Amino acid sequence: MDKLPVKIMDPTLAEMGNHLSDAMKILESGKLESEQGKERRKLSWKDIPGPLQGDGQDVVSILQLVQNLMHGDDDKQGHRMQYVGEQGHMALLGHSLAAYISVLERERLRKLTTRILSDTTLWLCRLFRYENGSAYYHEDDREGLVKVCRLVINGHYEDYATEGFTLLSSKHPVIYQSAACRPGLGQHLCSQLGLPLSCLCIVPCNTMFGSLHQMDVALLDKLIRDDRESGKAPLLLIANAGTPGAGHTDKLGRLKELCVQYNMWLHVEGVNLATLALGQVSSTVTAATKCDSMTLTPGPWLGLPAVPAVTLYRQEDPALSLAAGLTSSQPVEKLRALPLWLSLQYLGHDGIVQRIKHASQLSQQLLEHLKTLASIKTSVEDELNSPVVVFRFSQDNSAPSSGGSVEGYLAGERDILDALNRWLGEQLAQQVPLSGVDVVELEDEGTCVRFSPLMTAAALGTQENDVAALVEKLGEMIPVLCCTLCFRQDFKDEVLQQASLSYIEDPNWPGLGGVRYEPRTTDLEEDKRQHRVERINSDLLKKLMELDTDLYFSSGPEFCEEKNCIFIGMATEDLDVAELVETIVTFGRDIEESGKLFENMTEVVRKGIQEAELQLQKANEEKLMEEGVLRQIPLVGSVLNWFSPVQASVKGRTFNLAEGCLDSTEPVYSIKAQMIKEASLDSPKSATRRFPGQKLFRRHGVGSDSVSDTSSVSHLEESFRETAPVQASDADEAEVPQERRVHIVEETVLSDQRVPEGEETESVDTLR
Repeated sequence: MDKLPVKIMDPTLAEMGNHLSDAMKILESGKLESEQGKERRKLSWKDIPGPLQGDGQDVVSILQLVQNLMHGDDDKQGHRMQYVGEQGHMALLGHSLAAYISVLERERLRKLTTRILSDTTLWLCRLFRYENGSAYYHEDDREGLVKVCRLVINGHYEDYATEGFTLLSSKHPVIYQSAACRPGLGQHLCSQLGLPLSCLCIVPCNTMFGSLHQMDVALLDKLIRDDRESGKAPLLLIANAGTPGAGHTDKLGRLKELCVQYNMWLHVEGVNLATLALGQVSSTVTAATKCDSMTLTPGPWLGLPAVPAVTLYRQEDPALSLAAGLTSSQPVEKLRALPLWLSLQYLGHDGIVQRIKHASQLSQQLLEHLKTLASIKTSVEDELNSPVVVFRFSQDNSAPSSGGSVEGYLAGERDILDALNRWLGEQLAQQVPLSGVDVVELEDEGTCVRFSPLMTAAALGTQENDVAALVEKLGEMIPVLCCTLCFRQDFKDEVLQQASLSYIEDPNWPGLGGVRYEPRTTDLEEDKRQHRVERINSDLLKKLMELDTDLYFSSGPEFCEEKNCIFIGMATEDLDVAELVETIVTFGRDIEESGKLFENMTEVVRKGIQEAELQLQKANEEKLMEEGVLRQIPLVGSVLNWFSPVQASVKGRTFNLAEGCLDSTEPVYSIKAQMIKEASLDSPKSATRRFPGQKLFRRHGVGSDSVSDTSSVSHLEESFRETAPVQASDADEAEVPQERRVHIVEETVLSDQRVPEGEETESVDTLR
């Protein structure tokens, strides 16, 4: 017997695989571009399309362009492309191989595509316990359901291919879906099938018994009977094995019985279908194996990029499947399964099961830790086997004793709790990005944090230590949430006691709340008053943001209806609410008074300069009369002053900005001399300072940072004195050298620079 020839791998195919693998690694690493290329990229307008070059470009240049477009401004933003493992490279290789295989001769292409399609379908049906099934591969995960609906319509209406919609009008088709289905699914079906929205029936979820996210089976039975009695044709029911929001599973066994009773098609989709590959599966999910069709998304489950979704279905008539578009006679369309075919072989049966099992174990690990945390409420269907964990911060009696009362104040105000949970989810996603948590809006529970590792763990590489880090961060944030709830009402009460502040009620703001400083002047026009309010609150926000404090100050949410406001963020247990509000009032009053001074200064200075010009002119005339005319002649005056100098005293002048007039400097220097003399006799006062590391708005005796025995207000004034203009008084002198002291006489700003006589007019012109 002759030996079988040993087949060697096609060198072109091997070379293509190597080149593709190298290209993927280069694009991921971002090391292709040289330093000169980086400089040119910074100066180029990469977002503006350019002309096609006539002589073409090499592969390296094209890959460099792709890399630049992919990474963009990563150097500035710090974002990098998500790492794709070896199994991801296999999936990406499948797309290139599909293009290469499509050029084969027709017969060889037909055999190859048939083998790929048959293998992939067989593997998936065995993995997910779906016997005697066929498979349809599609890019959009809704496309498979659209094809299934066409299949059901063609099977129910025999002459649909020739009569079309006129046949449907005689007996109205009805498609049923749960209210917990993903938004827009039913509308997409009607749009693709050309059906009116009246053909879609939304079935509510349970309100009395069972999960709030499960379809109400009794109500569905009543709706179907009513539609049949009214001459309609119930065709298809869409159920969930893991709702998009909470991950709950409908009662698939009971729903299948209803579909058999009324000759309807049952389609199931959801993330919990992935657990069918495990050895132990809950009975509620196992019932999905008896449905007529199901949609699987192995891409996110297994961390495979750019692989198609799969719809498994049972249909004995191949003509109906062909008419519905579930099968195709074109070999190229069958190549959609090639990336999945390669990836499944690379992972193997054990690798696929291990990935799904790992994600389920992460959910159980988080759920066990959440049970030990106070103020956290979970919403899971099955505590022993739930791949999706949804949790929410909820008020309870564990609030700190530092002030405020949660009970009664927030009763019924779900919007505030929703805002806090939205902040919680965003902070957890930001601080523990590998956990993959996100924020979800549920109709009954409100805003919650969702952990669905089946959809994220494979791509992010989530491990047990990431879940532990998530629980640790959550434990740190719970006291902050509780304190914010407590101090929110205290902050509102303190603000309402201040006549110059207005409290801004915004339940969607995650924090203490908002305030607006209102000027005390009421005789201004509305436009001028609004402009003044805007300016004062803008400057006030800048001052507050410059303070050394842990509090977060903001202008508010992006779509806030209230304008010219200051919103304060989350609080800790040692927050001094009274000091915070007093500081806001003090800063606002200082800004308002300084604004009035600048607004009135123009007119005051103008009148003062006119009066100063008259006084200086009079002083020059007196000087002329005293010295004589001869001394004003340049040459003669110099000779005369040499032989007979004039003993004229220099009279200093200061310009008072507050009163807009010239004053003599003699009172200033006499008062300064007296103060220096007194300061030399008395010992200097020591300034009250905060202890190192102590923040503003911290109450004494609460928290590790509050160690000062002095008042918080005095600390605030001390820190503000470092950045704001100094207003010295006898009570708060700073420890600075005496020659550098700043003295203000009668609360006016004076310039103590002496002006020699004869140069006063020039000084006024310069000041003007």
